[in-house]
Amino acid sequence: MAPHPRARRLRRLAGVGGLVTLVTAGLFVTVTNAEAATVFSADFENGSTSGWSKSGGTWSVVADGSQVLQQSDTGSERAREFAGDSGWTNYSVQARVKATSFATSAGVVALTARAAGATKMYRLSLTGGNKVQLETMNGSAISVLGSLSQTISTSTFYTLKLSLNGSTISGTINGTPVGSATDTTIGAGRIGLLTEHAAGRFDDIIVDNSGGTTPTSSPTNSPTSSPTSSPTTSPTSSPTSNPTTPPTSGALYVATNGTAGAAGTQSAPTTLPDAITRIAAGGTIYMRGGTYAYSSTIAIAAGNNGTSSARKTLSAYPGEVPVLNFSAMAEDSANRGLAVNGNYWHVYGIVVERAGDNGIFVGGSNNIIERTVTRFNHDTGLQLSRIASDTPQAQWPSNNLIVSAESHDNADSDGEDADGFAAKLTVGTGNVFRYDVSHNNIDDGWDLYTKSDTGAIGPVTIEYSLSYNNGTLTDGSQAGAGDRNGYKLGGEDIAVNHTVTHSIAYKNGKHGFTYNSNPGSMTISNNVSIDNTERNFSFDAGTSTFRNNTSCRSGSGTNDRIIGNSDSSNQFWSGTNGSRCTTYSGALGWSFASDGRLQVTFGGAVVNP
Repeated sequence: MAPHPRARRLRRLAGVGGLVTLVTAGLFVTVTNAEAATVFSADFENGSTSGWSKSGGTWSVVADGSQVLQQSDTGSERAREFAGDSGWTNYSVQARVKATSFATSAGVVALTARAAGATKMYRLSLTGGNKVQLETMNGSAISVLGSLSQTISTSTFYTLKLSLNGSTISGTINGTPVGSATDTTIGAGRIGLLTEHAAGRFDDIIVDNSGGTTPTSSPTNSPTSSPTSSPTTSPTSSPTSNPTTPPTSGALYVATNGTAGAAGTQSAPTTLPDAITRIAAGGTIYMRGGTYAYSSTIAIAAGNNGTSSARKTLSAYPGEVPVLNFSAMAEDSANRGLAVNGNYWHVYGIVVERAGDNGIFVGGSNNIIERTVTRFNHDTGLQLSRIASDTPQAQWPSNNLIVSAESHDNADSDGEDADGFAAKLTVGTGNVFRYDVSHNNIDDGWDLYTKSDTGAIGPVTIEYSLSYNNGTLTDGSQAGAGDRNGYKLGGEDIAVNHTVTHSIAYKNGKHGFTYNSNPGSMTISNNVSIDNTERNFSFDAGTSTFRNNTSCRSGSGTNDRIIGNSDSSNQFWSGTNGSRCTTYSGALGWSFASDGRLQVTFGGAVVNP
C-alpha cells in the first residue's frame, strides 16, 4: 500500500516463525524466523475481499460488532470463498463463524481446509441439526470424521479451528474437541468458507503452520494480530519463547462457554472474572480463543498482586486469539475494558476492543503488558494513570513495561482524547514502551500529557516504536479536532525528562515528535520522522539533547524547530533532504519478529533506526 495521511489501515502479519510474506496493494515484506508462524489472516476491517475467490452465493462485508464477511442467500445450494495457496499442506486455520440462518436442518455453515477443488476439501461444519461435524468432502460424498452435539444459536459467533498434520485431521469449537481422525483423501489445498442451504458470517481468520510444514506462499487480506510468543520476565528483558503446550498445574482455563465456579480445567473452564479472583501468585490464566462479550469492566483489583519472582499471568492460550469485546458499553469515562490495578501481573496476547473508555487501563505497578491489541475503544487504547482521584502519588503506576503491543482506531465522540498509548496526568517513574505500534487513532499516537493541578509525572521511556497515520482512522474519517501528533511529550509548561529513542513517526496529522510545552531536558536520539503534516520535529523550548535523528520529506513541508543540545549527527528538515533520506523511501511496512522485536521496512528494506 502506498501510505497516505488518509490511507486505509496498513496491514501486517505478526508471525513468530517460518517465512512470513505480507502482500498488500503492491507492498511485499518478508520476515524469516525460526518457529511456527501466522501466515495468513483476514479481519475485513477495510471492507475488501481482495485475495478471495467466490463461487456461488451472495457475499458482502457487513458490520456485526466489527466488519465481517457475510453470505446471505439461504437458497444457495453451495456458496464458497477460497483463499491461500493450493500447495498448502500442514497447517491450522481458525475463524469466528456465525450461522445466521438455516433453510433446512441439513444446512451447513463451515470453515474448510486443504480445498483441492470446488467439492474436495476438509470441513468443520455448524449444522442446522445442532451438531458440529468434522468432515471430508469428496465430490457429492460427505464422510463424517467426528461429531459433537452443540446447540447452534443464530446470534452467536463460534470459534472453529481445523488442524491438519499429515494424515491427521482434527477440529475444535471454542477450544472443545469435535474429533480427530486419520484420513489420506486430500494432501494439500487452500482454506475456504462455505455455506449450504444456509446463511452465515465469518471473521478473524488466521492460518498458521502449527500443523507442520510452512505453507509455501501466503497471500493476505486484512490480517489481525495473532501473538504467540512468550511472556517476558522483567521490565528490562525482551520477550522469549513460549511453550507450545500450557502446564496443567498452577493454571486456570477460561473459555467463552465457561461457568463461574467451575474447576477451571480445560474440560470445565471458568469465566475470566472468576479466574482473576482465584489465580495464585506464579499461576497462569489461559484464555481460549473466541470473542468474549462484556458489558462492564473486567478488573484486576488493587491488592490482587503477584510478586517479583512469581507474577500472576493472564495469557492467550498458545496459538489462539481471545477477543474481549465491550461493544455493549456506552461511551463513559467509567467504562474501561480491562483494568489492571494489581501489581506484578503479566497480560499477554489478548485483544481488547470497543470499550466505553480505555481498552486496557493500567493503574498498578511492575506489570508487563505484552503482545496485546487495543482497538476501536472510545478513549486511549492503552493508558497508564492513577486508579482514583485520591490515590497518593507514591502509588501512581510505576515500572510497567508495554512491549510488542499494537493500538489502533481508538476514537472518542469529540475526536480529541483517544490516543493509541498514553502515560499521562498521574504516572510514576520507570514506565517503558518498547517495540510498540500506534496508528490510525483519532488523537495522538503517544500522549505523555502533564497538568498543573496534579504536577509532573515520572519520566517515561519510548524506544524502538512506530507511530503513523494518527489523526485519521482506518476508514479515512477525521472526526473532531484531535492533536494528531506521533509522539506528544508534555503539557502545561511542566518539565519532565522523558527519553525517546530508536523510534519512527510517519505521516501523522500534525507533528511527528513534539515537546508540547515540555521545557525539560529530554533525550531524543536515533529517531526518524517522515512526512508529518506540520513539523517532523517540533521543540520550541527546553534543554533537550538531540543525537542521530533524521527528518525526511517526499515534498515540501514545514521546517523543523529544535532548541537544546543538537550537533551534526542530526539531519533535520530545512527545505531539502539529506542523503540519509534515500534509505526511507518506498512503502512502509512492519511486523513483529519471533522475539517480539519490531521490524520496520521502507520499500522492503529493514530500516529500524
